Amino acid sequence: MAQEQRLELKLSQKLILTPQLQQSIKLLQLPLLELSQDINQELMANPLLEEGIERDQEDKSATPEASMGEEPFRESSEYAEAPLEKIFGFTTDSYFEERESDGRDLGYFNDGSEEVQSYLEHNRKKPDLYEHLLWQLRLSYIPEDIGRVSEMIINNLNNDGYLQASLEEIAASSKTDPDTAERALASVQGLDPSGVGARTLQECLLLQLKPLNLRGTLVEKILTEGFSEIECKKYKQLAARFKASMDEVLAAVKIIEGLEPRPGRNFSSDEPVHIIPDVYIEESEGEYIITLNDEGIPKLRLSNYYRKLLANKKLLGPEEKQFLEEKLRSAIWLLKSLDQRNRTIYRVTESILRFQEDFFRKGFKHLKPLNLKDVAEDLGMHESTISRVTSNKYVQCPQGLLSFRFFFSNAVTTATGDISSSTVKDLIRKIVSEENPREPLNDKKIVEMLKNNGIAVARRTAAKYREELKIPSHIKRKKWF
Repeated sequence: MAQEQRLELKLSQKLILTPQLQQSIKLLQLPLLELSQDINQELMANPLLEEGIERDQEDKSATPEASMGEEPFRESSEYAEAPLEKIFGFTTDSYFEERESDGRDLGYFNDGSEEVQSYLEHNRKKPDLYEHLLWQLRLSYIPEDIGRVSEMIINNLNNDGYLQASLEEIAASSKTDPDTAERALASVQGLDPSGVGARTLQECLLLQLKPLNLRGTLVEKILTEGFSEIECKKYKQLAARFKASMDEVLAAVKIIEGLEPRPGRNFSSDEPVHIIPDVYIEESEGEYIITLNDEGIPKLRLSNYYRKLLANKKLLGPEEKQFLEEKLRSAIWLLKSLDQRNRTIYRVTESILRFQEDFFRKGFKHLKPLNLKDVAEDLGMHESTISRVTSNKYVQCPQGLLSFRFFFSNAVTTATGDISSSTVKDLIRKIVSEENPREPLNDKKIVEMLKNNGIAVARRTAAKYREELKIPSHIKRKKWF
């Protein structure tokens, strides 16, 4: 087959996202904390941007478009930003150099590069599980080869204290025999907290019996031979198998429930994550006021200095001018994108408020079915835009801190009309919370109670909502004591 070269013209349609449009879409879906980090990175990378401070009303009303024009440069007053040398007539370096001859650290200045901590603050750090186990291991009298493998086992524990690797993998990695790996695992399992180094929940609970002197008791027999029955709370079967009374079985089960299924939990260094609302909705004199949360978001403005520098063409070479012009366009587009983001979030919140006004005024029972398409048609936007706005964002309203996605739910047909599935879930949660724990309600009884409230749903639908609420079945909810 002969090869040849030729030119062809083709006409095709493609959807191309410019870098500016990609940045705008990215900013739209960012939550508040990530947005703040993104803006701070842009502040460091773009010299045309600086963190704004309140100046006068003229500067506040200026738009990014107007900022492109030449503007008089505001010089500061004589001593507003003057260094200390100009004010006092001497240099601070020479002043302190004269007084350090005695070898003392006067400690008058801290440049902020190092955070000064007191002794108590320095020592209040809680040791993690790895440090706690390693400290005990180094105080133990064990052979060197077992200690080396034990340290490797400690390195393979997760935050809950469970061993993630198999003994075969540990032995292969440490180039030792399986017997040494077994002995090393036994040494780790003998450390505090009790139950650490286990490979399964059953093994973890069994390891905790030795310090409690419960070896050989009914508790150990139940954990060893009747672990599956405990999970399903089949206590009568356990009593028949071990020829014990129901009271003895319940007493043993109560001890088992008091054991720690996650022995490494108390050594976790994870800090609680607090959700910051993106929007506030407050009621004032019967009207609802929407306020965007800009706390922690840097106030951006274009640098007067670089704008003046760009206006004076004689001071810049072609490369410097091209660089600053590109940064100026990037800065203006960022300001426009941030403004567009705020406007879009405000409009979406306003639309949700119109659709769910009964919810805000009357409570959770009046939440209406709503989908992204309804809001998109109301605002004349695409569904994907509404999806980006409502993902990973929260609103603080009189009903509490709620996710934007909370207001979107499917419709459930009832005798009185369609209601939100979230309303049905809230009612199921309330029914379960008010049940008798010794005689919990099964799904059939929950459906009957929903029907009494005018909500007719199938049993499988009620079971699905219960599972979505992470409510166990009635067998696992039953309290025996």
